[in-house]
Amino acid sequence: MKRWFITGASSGLGYGMTERLLARGDAVVATARRVAALDALRAAYPERLTVAALDVTDTDALRRTVDRAFAAAPIDVVVSNAGYGLFGAAEELSDAQIARQIATNLTAPIQLVRAVLPHLRARGGGRVLQVSSEGGQTTYPGFSLYHASKWGIEGFVEAVADEVAPFGIAFTLIEPGPTGTNFGAALDQAPASAAYASSPAGAMRTAITTGAFELTGDANRTVAAMIAAGDAATPPRRLALGSTAYVNIERALDARLAALRAQRDVAYAADRS
Repeated sequence: MKRWFITGASSGLGYGMTERLLARGDAVVATARRVAALDALRAAYPERLTVAALDVTDTDALRRTVDRAFAAAPIDVVVSNAGYGLFGAAEELSDAQIARQIATNLTAPIQLVRAVLPHLRARGGGRVLQVSSEGGQTTYPGFSLYHASKWGIEGFVEAVADEVAPFGIAFTLIEPGPTGTNFGAALDQAPASAAYASSPAGAMRTAITTGAFELTGDANRTVAAMIAAGDAATPPRRLALGSTAYVNIERALDARLAALRAQRDVAYAADRS
């Protein structure tokens, strides 16, 4: 039996993971702002599910919750899943929306990793699954701040993974494409500006509003793949999930690599003689 620590467990992928892990016999410390959403699971698995109310943007509370969880019993896998979806052209967004995006999707997971690392080092290793998105390597118009948070957390994880590899701690960046969860329903949208109505951001807003933006990923299969990554003897550093994620990430990487190679002579010419 493994013990998992999962943030954002009240809905979506976090809830799906919690439910599946408990059903297979594992133990879960599930955190959420809305803990009532976990009442049915808590009643069904009272001995293996611990529920903690947590706003991940409250760093002091986050550290206390992590410390209590590790003090109760060793944690094998930490799943940093809590997130906030924000849509709007950069000019349309409010300062408060930008602050919330960065606090939830970037600062909070950074602080979660910082909180769990001493415990994982002390126990001789462990796993961290950081839920990112295909949007950690690709972009869509209208999601500039969301992408800023995801590209930011991917860079952080890449560096930290190398820092702590000697301690037996492994990281996997989970990169789902558009998936059938409640992400779209919970998406915070900035008020539309007429200036962007005919822009790519405006077209994306229409696609989201009308349902034309296709959700190709299956939530249950995505959850199963995430758990398999947590179980793997040698977990991948990145895990793209869904055909849309794979195609878009491959296209983006190919384009960036082609652009880089075209600049080779310019790059080398900037060296000191």
